[in-house]
This record gives sequence, structure tokens and C-alpha cells, in this order.
Amino acid sequence: METPAGTYDFTAFERRWQAYWKAQGTFRAEPPSCGKPKYYVLDMFPYPSGAGLHIGHPEGYTASDILARQRKATGHNVLHPMGWDSFGLPAEQHAIATGEHPAVQTRRNIDNFRRQLQMLGFAIDWDREVATTDGNYFRWTQWIFLKLLRHGLAYVSEKPVWFCPNLGTVLANEEVLNTPEGPRSERGNHPVERRPIRQWVLRITAYADKLIEGLDALDWPDSTKRLQRNWIGKSEGAEVEFALDGHPGKSLTVFTTRPDTLFGATYMVIAPEHPLVETITTKAQGEAVADYVMEVRNKSDLERTDLAKDKTGVFTGAHAVNPVNGARIPVWVADYVLMGYGTGAIMAVPAHDERDHAFARQFDLPITQVVSSKDKDVDIRDAAWTGDGPMVNSGPYDGLSSSETKRRIIADLAAKGAGKAAVNFKLRDWLFSRQRYWGEPFPLVWVSPEDLARVPADSALREFLPKQPVTCRLDGREVAAVPLTSAQLPLTLPEVKSYQPSPTGDSPLSREPEWLNVWIDLATGETVPASQPQPGPLWARATRETNTMPQWAGSCWYYLRYLDPANAKEIASKESLAYWGCPDFYIGGAEHAVLHLLYARFWHRFLHDLGLLPTPEPFRKLFHQGLILGEDGEKMSKSRGNVVNPDDIVRAHGADALRLYLMFLGPLEASKPWSAKGIEGVSRFLRRTWRLAIDEATGKPAAKSAGDTEPEEVARELHRTILKVTSDLDTLSFNTSISQMMIFLNAAEKAPAIRRATLEDFLRLLAPFAPHLAEEIWSRLGHTGSISDAGWPKGDPSKLVESTVEVVFQVNGKVRATARVTKDTPKDQLLALAKADPAVARFLEGKAIAKEIVAPGKLVNLVVPG
Repeated sequence: METPAGTYDFTAFERRWQAYWKAQGTFRAEPPSCGKPKYYVLDMFPYPSGAGLHIGHPEGYTASDILARQRKATGHNVLHPMGWDSFGLPAEQHAIATGEHPAVQTRRNIDNFRRQLQMLGFAIDWDREVATTDGNYFRWTQWIFLKLLRHGLAYVSEKPVWFCPNLGTVLANEEVLNTPEGPRSERGNHPVERRPIRQWVLRITAYADKLIEGLDALDWPDSTKRLQRNWIGKSEGAEVEFALDGHPGKSLTVFTTRPDTLFGATYMVIAPEHPLVETITTKAQGEAVADYVMEVRNKSDLERTDLAKDKTGVFTGAHAVNPVNGARIPVWVADYVLMGYGTGAIMAVPAHDERDHAFARQFDLPITQVVSSKDKDVDIRDAAWTGDGPMVNSGPYDGLSSSETKRRIIADLAAKGAGKAAVNFKLRDWLFSRQRYWGEPFPLVWVSPEDLARVPADSALREFLPKQPVTCRLDGREVAAVPLTSAQLPLTLPEVKSYQPSPTGDSPLSREPEWLNVWIDLATGETVPASQPQPGPLWARATRETNTMPQWAGSCWYYLRYLDPANAKEIASKESLAYWGCPDFYIGGAEHAVLHLLYARFWHRFLHDLGLLPTPEPFRKLFHQGLILGEDGEKMSKSRGNVVNPDDIVRAHGADALRLYLMFLGPLEASKPWSAKGIEGVSRFLRRTWRLAIDEATGKPAAKSAGDTEPEEVARELHRTILKVTSDLDTLSFNTSISQMMIFLNAAEKAPAIRRATLEDFLRLLAPFAPHLAEEIWSRLGHTGSISDAGWPKGDPSKLVESTVEVVFQVNGKVRATARVTKDTPKDQLLALAKADPAVARFLEGKAIAKEIVAPGKLVNLVVPG
């Protein structure tokens, strides 16, 4: 049997319109010269995993797509791009397991992700697609790094990392499991250990103040701002020097936010990694301290700082001198002090710090109260008193408030060279290298300090040469970093025989001598393999960097490359930067609330300080969509078996139904469970819309919606819908927008007829939510071109005021009839209508009306004898 021309065949028309948008470049952003106001909407950079999209991914993409389509309809030049954060650990793990180059799997995954996004009908400008693994992209990632290096914001340091001897590889934190047997590798369940390895580090701490201050002007969720502030962790206090007894010229520097409690410092604690541990430990305590340091070296920071755990530590045998009272206090080593925060040493004030109190009780150390309370007696034997109050047992500061004591004691310490006011940040410098293959290579070589000194004053190498030399020890010799030039970028990865890191923890690049060892021309920066003879006297032996950049690198600035992705001379032209600026709306998961956003803000502010960007902040407005949970109410994961594949939903219900249902589930920011039955309701809504507009037998416009008349209630509901949907889109209230459109559809279906113009206004409202259906109906109504170019309907608030009202007719207070009349119908006409109504007249027969009561617009009540 032949399929009727008006069959609701969503599979056919969704594919047809996706092909049309692609062929016509419907959503290609126009150049800055177009004269239109711009709207730049951005989704967080996706990593193209092998699993493809699951049903939670399209939620945020659908929200941004609705905004993009609506802004296009309101006359904006919309930029809605997409790209791929395509360097990453999973692709390298696949390469190690299979031998397949990670680029091959990455391209395959990108193709699948792109197919799925196009299947959902997103209005993306695919001409601007970028991938961090593309050399034309990462040459600029390398360029930004070299700028950081040039300005002293990149340096080399030995940092402890997780290393697995059995696997012979460095592991990322997420690859290490905390088990009762200690830290183990996720792959193979092998023991792992902390091992110091040479790393590149970015000096993000230099921007700590700016990163905190910049949050005030951002339209971000308060929770995200709070997380960023806490991560940066600005603290004001003092740095205090404690001289080490018996070690002339040596001291322990501590940072404290409570210098007012110095008289209560009864012991000190240093981190197991502190550089003075071996120096100050006495011979008698040497073995105990060494054993303890070995014992804690493989604990994570989280384990070490857990408030609930039993306190551990060992006395070093050394003593420090308290600078305010000259008291000798013992120095302990304990794991709850971290070398990565502050100075790696603390003064312990057990009477007024809970952690210090627990440690003092554990090891029977003195507890001296120095702060009292104005309101109650304080007993510091059982618990620390952490409140404020007058000072006690504090010599000349007794009786002063805590705040006044802080001010005075800092001044007194400074006067005798024992301390100073200081600001500290919890934020640590950014560990910016991985001992992996699949990442951006560092665009530099290592040469001897002597060869560095031979670099000519007019050398091209001076483009990025650090103002202060960056040096380290490499294979037992002192070397200095020499950056490549812009002309030599991108530095690409070589082909390697194995993707497995070396047994020493070095990356696979360390086993590629032809790539690794080169001659470099100190005048031009040109390099050739070291297997060749030395080309000339200004050529020096050099070794490439074997670390690669972390995955965070490419995602720090991708939003800038979308502005001008084909530009080979700069990240983006000044014209593009001035016009597009930064995203007007940025959406992504709250799991990126700290690191990605913090790193991107750091790079952006740095480039702004160089005069390369017009704004100091990258993302003015940020929104986090909630999670789509499994039907069991749990987060979707393969292990739970509750993952829903969007391909399956599109096959069964269509892309428009999926888009609409994801937005209808509830508030965008809330977490919501998926329901296989729930999507059937929005599918019915779309089918009803089709039947309202299209004759299912002929496929032509339905007669009901082809005229030029309709009941007033339909027109009123249309304008109510236009006004509400327009307002709801500004507040991202997509679920209530859809509810209102359903209310309108109900009204339209009940009416005997609706105007063609009313149907078209409704379709333009629906188009951002269900674009394929709207396009198909729009086309069948006889329009050429895309509905996305048809403008946005305007709601008229005056249309919401009803011109007619229902008036109740009563006899002796009992309702006998009703009638719809104009709002301004005069009293005499209302009386006449009431008396003429048959349902009223039969109660008036043979009776004289004693009283006539008329409330215009409401009721007529006729009083007759009983």
C-alpha cells in the first residue's frame, strides 16, 4: 500500500532538512562587516570518546542551539561553533593496547561525534570546526606557551608523580585507586609509588589576585564563583621566621593567618618533603624519621589531610625558637602538613586549632591558651577554642582584641626582622607536562649554558627567549631552554615504535633519537638531525623536550580560534576579536567549575595583558546544565547499565522529540531522570502539530488552518504564548516555554478554524525547539528558504485583554443562564438580554419584577415574589 503524502515521516524530513542546512550553509556566521549585532553562543569543548554521545550530552547542546536559533530569528549574526578537545589519555591507552596510532582512533571518534550532533539538527557553523590535535590549531597552543615562557610564567621543577614499576609508566591521578592495600593502578591493580620527575610548571599564582578580583563582574552561578575563590584560597596574615636552635643561619619560615596566637605556639610541624628534614633531624631520631618519610611518601594529599584520620608524626630531635618569647619548641615531621601549601612548615597552636589540638593530645604536647572569650569560660583541654576574644598569656598583648594583636605583633616582628605581613594563596602553580606521547610537543630544545651564551643579539631565537634563563639538569648535565621560532611551528609528534612510556617514567619520545637529538642554528633556529655532521660553527648540539603538554592546554583558548579558524598569521584577526569578543553565553557541566575555567581565565588574562585581546575575561555569562540521570535515578555509566544512546531514541521518536523532551524534563539547571515513557508525550505533541497544519491524506496545508478567521480565544492564546516563550528564553526556562506551546495547541485544536498567520507565528516559536518539523511544515505551506530566516513573532500585550465577558443571569439569586457580551454593554441592554433569555423568562411569567440588580460585566439578578 502506498504511504499517504501527509504521513508524519520524521526520519525522512529530518534527514532532508539536515542536508539542506549543510548544502545552503544556513548557519554559517556572517563576517563582521555584515552590520548585524552579534551573538556568540558556546558549548564546552567535548572530548570525542570512543563511546560517542550518551543521552546526557545533548542537553546542554540543545539549550545553546535553541538560543542560537532564536537569536538568528531576531536578526543577530550568530556564531555557534563546535570542535574537539581531541588530545587525551584514552586514545593513548588504546594505542598502547592495540598499537594503532592515537590519531586514527581520534579521527574515527570525531567522525562519530560529528555524525551524532548533525543527526540532532544543531545549528552549528561547521566551517569553523577545530580540533586540538590539528597542527594548524596546536601551533598556536605552542605559540601561547612560548609567550608564557618568554615572560617568566613557565619554569621547570621536579614534582612528585604517580609511577607504576610493573607497568613502567607514569599514571594520572584518575588512574590511581585508593585501596586498603594502598594506592594501586587502575589498569592491572599493581602497586604504585610517588616519584619525583622533571616537569614543566606554569606560574598561575602570579595571576591569583586578578583571578579572584575578576570574578565580581561575571554573570556566573554563585556556587561556581565560590568554588573558584576557595580553590585560589586567598589568605592574609604574616610570614614568621623561627630560628633553628643549633643550626646557625637556618630557620623555618611559616605563614599564619593567626599571628595573634604566636604565644600559644608550643611545637612546629614540617612536611615529610621539606628540604630541611635531613639537615635538622638528630642522629638519635634519624632512623625513625627516615622510616616515617618512606611510609607516607605514597599517600595522596587527600589521605594526608583527612580530618577524621588518626594523627601520625615523628619528633625530629630539633628545636626552633619562638620569636615572640624565645621559647624552645620541638619540631616534628607529620603528613598532615603539605609541602605544596604555604611554606611546608607550620607553627602549631593546639589551644586554638582543631588539627593541632588533636595532634598535641595524640603525642602529649603542651597546650597553652592565648585567646579567651568574653561570653564564657573556655576549657582548652578537651577541645580547641577557635573563636575570638581578649588575649591572655601573651605578654604585652594581654587584654587586646585578636585583630589589634595581629596588627601590632606583625609590626613588632617586622621591626626586628623576624616576620612581615604577607598574603598567601592555596592555589598552586599549574603542573603543565605529561610523560606521554599523545599531547602537544613542547616547542623548544635544551642546549648547554655555553651555547645559550653564543646566541647572537639579532638571532631569530630571541623572539621567545626567556628574559631569565630556564635551566635544569638533563642526563646529569646542566642545560638551558631555547625556544623555537614562530616560523618553526608547529612542532609535530614523530612516529614512534611504541607508545609505552619508558621504565624510568620518561615519555615514548625519549626513545626516538632521530627526532630527539638535533643540531640547532643559533642564528635562525633551524634544526637538523644530530646524525648529520655539524652544519656550521653557529650550530649547537641540542635535545628536544620529551614531555608533552596536558589535555588542558588546547581547551584553554579554543573559543578564540573559532573567531578566525583559518588565520595562518595570528590566533584571530583584530577585526574578528573586536566584533565577536568573547562568548555571550557559555554552557557546560559543573564538573568544569574549577580547573578548565581557571586555566582558561589565566591564559586569557595573560594574552589581554600583552595587548592581544580586547577583554580581560573570556566568559561573561556561564550556565551549568543539570545531569540527565538514568531511569534508576543514578548517574549514567556503563557499569550501571543505565546509559541511553541518542541514536536509539532518534530512530524511534526523531531528533525533534529528543530535543523537546530533554528541555521539557524540568529546569535546565536541575538533575532529572530519563524516562522512556515520558518522551512519548512530546512525540504526540509533535504529531498533533503536524495534523493541525497538514492534511494527512494529501500532504498539503490542512483546511482548518488555512483561512483568515479564528475565535478570539485562539488569538489571545497565541499572543500569550509569544510573550511567554520570548520571556522564558531570556531566563532559560525552556520547560515552561514548551508547556505554554502545548496550551496553545490545545486551544487551536478545539477551535473550528485558525488563521494561516497564527499557524505560521506558532511555527516560528516552535522552530528553535523542533527545527525539522517546523521547516517541513513551513515548506509545505509554500514558503521558500529556511524558517530560521523568517523572523521572530511579536507578542501584543493588549491582545491578552478579553473584549467579551461572560455575564450570569439570575432570578432570585439563582443562576438561570449565561451570555457572552462585550465588556462595555450598558445596563439597559443587559436587562433586555436577561429578560429575553428563554431560560430566564419562564421564571418571570405572570410575576412583577420587584427589583433589578445589574453589575456590568458580571451579572443581572431579577427579584420576583416567591
